[in-house]
Amino acid sequence: MFNLHKTPRLFAGTWCGILLASIPLVGAAEQAGHYGYGESATDEQIAAWDIDIRPDGMGLPEGSGTVDEGMSVYEAQCASCHGAFGEGMERYPKLAGGDDSLAEDRPEKTVGSYWPYASTLWDYIHRTMPFFAPQSLSDDQVYALTAYVLNLNYIVDGDFVANRETLPKVVMPNQDGFTWEDPRPVVSNERCMKDCKDEVNVADSAAGKDLTPSTTGPLDEGIME
Repeated sequence: MFNLHKTPRLFAGTWCGILLASIPLVGAAEQAGHYGYGESATDEQIAAWDIDIRPDGMGLPEGSGTVDEGMSVYEAQCASCHGAFGEGMERYPKLAGGDDSLAEDRPEKTVGSYWPYASTLWDYIHRTMPFFAPQSLSDDQVYALTAYVLNLNYIVDGDFVANRETLPKVVMPNQDGFTWEDPRPVVSNERCMKDCKDEVNVADSAAGKDLTPSTTGPLDEGIME
């Protein structure tokens, strides 16, 4: 049995050791300039994360690919999901078609009808395709696939060669269909902050108008004013 009264030196020495061990080495940390955790990222680690491509093509690597080369890669890696000509298979998305459909009730947002920049296509293929082995394609294969998909949408000719110089110059059909400004009006609703009504009257109801699901929910209680 441990007796504190008979072993004061042992007890005091033990706690002194614990206290000393718990005090951080301030001098060593200050000398190193950090807390001693982690390590500097290597060039290879930074390169693995730094793969974003800007709309103007900034970030595109060296390499090139033709439409014919892209057709071979597409047939081997992409056609099983996206169809032989980009028409889509089952629930996998279409890559081609959908011209002038964006204003319709069911628009087809394909590369040709919706995407604003060709560099975005390169970036997406490079990051995520093929679905079962993302980032397994070489830069040349990505350039070739980009050229082929653009050709499927009649955006480039069959002799087009995609590279870091030619790709940013491709003008996509919907390039001007996007805006950086938020068109929604700025609404400042001060009515509910002061002079609020004591009672709320129900002016109308959605009941019997087939506007809501059959289950009872908040919308079934009517429109309040």
